[in-house]
Amino acid sequence: MYKVIGTSKSRAFRVLWMLQEMQEPYEQIAAGPRSEEAMKYNALGKIPALVDGEDVMTDSVAIMTYLADKHGKLTAPAGTVARARQDAMTFWLIDELDAILWSAAKHSFALPEGVRVPAVKDALKYEFEQSAATLSDRLDGPFLMGDEMTLPDILACHCLNWAIGAKFPRTDDKLFHYAKSLRERPAFQAASAA
Repeated sequence: MYKVIGTSKSRAFRVLWMLQEMQEPYEQIAAGPRSEEAMKYNALGKIPALVDGEDVMTDSVAIMTYLADKHGKLTAPAGTVARARQDAMTFWLIDELDAILWSAAKHSFALPEGVRVPAVKDALKYEFEQSAATLSDRLDGPFLMGDEMTLPDILACHCLNWAIGAKFPRTDDKLFHYAKSLRERPAFQAASAA
């Protein structure tokens, strides 16, 4: 059984949701970042971490990719054009949504107060709006990669939810309904309740 280290209100949620979608059993240790428990699995204290037997993996996207490849679910097969396109979408989401949201979080609470630049958040909100519009334009079907849900959908929905919590501007109706449909999935609901 997998062990997921991290709280549900963090990037660990991505891993929890993915495991629920794949119907794989897991145990969650709700450790916060830089906590003593988190430090046992990642010297930097970052979450999430995934324990699979004797192996420990870190970084939510690396963990999700590992799980998708290991179980052959929520992914295109490695070495295919479809997988290259999926990976390109995943990396784009990390660069253009996740990184912007993390920068805003750093300047809200993560950095020491004396080095925070609250005014940067207006520029980050502008960047996020531009990226969200691009994502909306790229959404051509029920899911980002077509007719089947894949890893990028979990990542995109998590970022869109994060943006709501961070009081970023509302996305257009197309993205709003896309994220709403993902939040209605039983696996999302189960991961949320954990």
